[in-house]
Amino acid sequence: MTNPATLCSNLSINARGHLCFRGHDTLDLAAEYGTPLYLLDADRVRENCRTYLDTFLECFPAGSKPLFASKALSFTGIYRIMQEMGMGIDVVSSGEIHTARNAGFDLSQAFFHSNNKTDDDISFAMDTGVGYFVVDNPEELLAIQAEAERRGIRQKVLLRLTPGIDTHTYEAVNTGKVDSKFGQAIETGQAEKITVLALSQSNLDLRGFHCHVGSQVFTEDVFERAAEIMLRFIAHVRDICGYSPAFLNLGGGYGVRYIEDDPQIDIPRKIRDVAAAVNKTCAELKIPVPAILMEPGRSIVADAGLTLYTAGSVKTIPGYRTYVAVDGGMSDNPRYALYGARYTCYNAGRMNVPYEMECSLVGRCCESGDIIQPFLRLPAETGRSDTIAVCTTGAYNYSMASNYNRIPRPPIVMLHEGSHALAVRRERLEDLTALDL
Repeated sequence: MTNPATLCSNLSINARGHLCFRGHDTLDLAAEYGTPLYLLDADRVRENCRTYLDTFLECFPAGSKPLFASKALSFTGIYRIMQEMGMGIDVVSSGEIHTARNAGFDLSQAFFHSNNKTDDDISFAMDTGVGYFVVDNPEELLAIQAEAERRGIRQKVLLRLTPGIDTHTYEAVNTGKVDSKFGQAIETGQAEKITVLALSQSNLDLRGFHCHVGSQVFTEDVFERAAEIMLRFIAHVRDICGYSPAFLNLGGGYGVRYIEDDPQIDIPRKIRDVAAAVNKTCAELKIPVPAILMEPGRSIVADAGLTLYTAGSVKTIPGYRTYVAVDGGMSDNPRYALYGARYTCYNAGRMNVPYEMECSLVGRCCESGDIIQPFLRLPAETGRSDTIAVCTTGAYNYSMASNYNRIPRPPIVMLHEGSHALAVRRERLEDLTALDL
């Protein structure tokens, strides 16, 4: 087993041979709060935000800003951190808007996505003062226009376009291709049509264009290629409509390391490369450099998260495999079931012994697909009541959690150097029937 700090610097091993996260003994945290348990390193979240904020200030024009992608992790405490750090946010539902408002976040710095905003969503977003709508299609555009006209306001909007880029990542999170449920394709002429339509609306203030190429992207030049395609479209729009946008939103998607084999991404260098491509293309096309927005989510919170479980049964089928079952599963982490996501896992109380037992880490749900990670290695001594840690779970774990099998969702504990506190309480059995009539 390699030193866990090589996966992420907020992991360590203490003198007791226990896994520590942000300096806290994970066995002590499991004993205090119970398992399953989501841990979130709040200091790491701030560090990751600062990386984006500082590099944006260095590289891009005034008005440029990173927006935290709420879908990666949405609860009241995360929006308080984003407000404190000066981040914008993107939101994709009335629920995320409500949660951000509950945290006191300034919703004028919120960008509302979704490929199918309902009339109620549109009305609620305007009621709460959401600053920008990212419009996906003509029907939605006209619905926003109608509601803005009814209120006597001009609503700021961006248009979501698809640049036609295949990032060769998981199909389920690849959103930049022409054949996508999201946005209007440049290649087919639909992007031009919706731009002309938006500019003709009396109650819409078209502020720019948005694209999003996908998630967990490691490829070297994906964002540079997307920026060039979008800027060439902007130059085309200038020529036919006389319109120049204030913003170009390049979306999110930088990959993070879930296992040792994943590449280490130098995000400041990546952003500088994007800035160089933007400046070069704008100079070539003789168009002003727009303010740049990006939407990091996973790269802000993933390595700030760790999930703790308690092992139950350890079952060996001779000639086949060993299963280590824990007290959580796909109800609190469905990512392996959805798209084969890989994770680094440890026996948190046995960090200084050989990891020689090949096994599959599985959950408690009544479902054959309830697998957290197959074919990993844990200590041969692993047994009932051991604490099992799954790393890099800050993104798309709590936000995707469900009550499948009527299992209550785990709590979130926020960690700081030298302190920790409950941020989301554990669901109780009575919560499961609170809505039942």
